[in-house]
Amino acid sequence: PIMFTVYIPKSLTTGRYYMGQTHDLEKRIAEHNGEDAGHTKKEQPWMLVWKQCVSTRSEAMILERQIKKRGAKRFLEDIGKKKPG
Repeated sequence: PIMFTVYIPKSLTTGRYYMGQTHDLEKRIAEHNGEDAGHTKKEQPWMLVWKQCVSTRSEAMILERQIKKRGAKRFLEDIGKKKPG
């Protein structure tokens, strides 16, 4: 079965976060850092800072929407606070 990954990379040049979902994370991160990156090109390089696998595209889209609503930085801070220790 195809798994989908919701992911957050961070720009190492600007510190900005991006959010997305894909069925091929390795390929997608390479695209963000590639020649034809589109609107993420000017903020290269991108480094993956968080990911979560889900079983369906609709789950991925729901999770991505929740993260976008909260904001990636605040989302990451929130889950950081929930870690033990």
